[in-house]
Amino acid sequence: MASVTYQNAERLYPGSTKPAVDNLNLEIQDGEFMVLVGPSGCGKSTSLRMLAGLEEVTNGKILIGDRDITHLPPKDRDIAMVFQNYALYPHMTVADNMAFSLKMAKVGKEERMQRVAEAAKLLDLEDYLERKPKALSGGQRQRVAMGRAIVRHPQVFCMDEPLSNLDAKLRVSTRTQIAALQQRLGITTVYVTHDQVEAMTMGDRVAVMKDGILQQVDTPLNLYDRPANLFVAGFIGSPAMNLVQAKAGEGAARIGEYEVPVDRTASSKMRGAITVGVRPEAWRITTKEEGGMPVKVTVVEELGADAYVYGTSGVEGTPSDIVVRIDARKNLHKGEMIYVTTDPNHVHVFDTESGERLSE
Repeated sequence: MASVTYQNAERLYPGSTKPAVDNLNLEIQDGEFMVLVGPSGCGKSTSLRMLAGLEEVTNGKILIGDRDITHLPPKDRDIAMVFQNYALYPHMTVADNMAFSLKMAKVGKEERMQRVAEAAKLLDLEDYLERKPKALSGGQRQRVAMGRAIVRHPQVFCMDEPLSNLDAKLRVSTRTQIAALQQRLGITTVYVTHDQVEAMTMGDRVAVMKDGILQQVDTPLNLYDRPANLFVAGFIGSPAMNLVQAKAGEGAARIGEYEVPVDRTASSKMRGAITVGVRPEAWRITTKEEGGMPVKVTVVEELGADAYVYGTSGVEGTPSDIVVRIDARKNLHKGEMIYVTTDPNHVHVFDTESGERLSE
């Protein structure tokens, strides 16, 4: 097992003026499950492929433990890759697919079969070892791809969106299995996804990227509670945080004629145009008389215990949709008018121009 360190790592494609990955500094601890997340084209897969040796590092370096692997060929890096499309050999059985890399490494037949049997037991594939990939479901193929990586006993797992070909229900159960398996094996894992829910539920820590630049790296809960900038605030959370344009006032943010209270730290830093962030669950339903901001209900999304109310405010600076999480038993309907407010400790304040966080 080993840690992974990116030191000022950069990938600049020939003919491009802007790096796909720009000055990436990231430390991944021994045995940690690190998730790289961000929108398409943010550089997360390129960062993973640089670690795997499938993309050239044009500047900086990458270490596994104390070993500089920046310019080593992929076969000498002691990593195992799990791809989006599984990349199984269709003419081989499950057992042969899992054992193939060991055969290439000239591992003895007895040890090969022992490692395959161990991995098959871990992944509940013992009944499928003699089948060909075409006779397996998507979830089973994904587990075979995992098994092929596990038998190598690598120092690092690299996983590039391995669940994206599965249906929604299977993705949920499989991501739990992968996280539990990684914890059991204790192998350092770098996992790439564009799905922030997947990132939040699987990672020990999550690194958020945008335009090739690392925006923030922290535990899922800290990312949710203290986003470092506007991009992270809007990207992490489902439904997304409500981001409202406002102006700095005395101890409060002014949204049109309404005031939203803010914490002291934000109050001392606020100047001019600011953006206020409020999570859907942080709104409180109040009354017009108590200074609540009006929201006209357009859609109610019922989810059993909870419901999400999507509405429009019509107040200057508010987005086209305000999202409020409520108890589903409140029984609100389309066309109703509600009034909402929140507490200072639930308000995130950002500088609109720089995107920088101003709250404590």
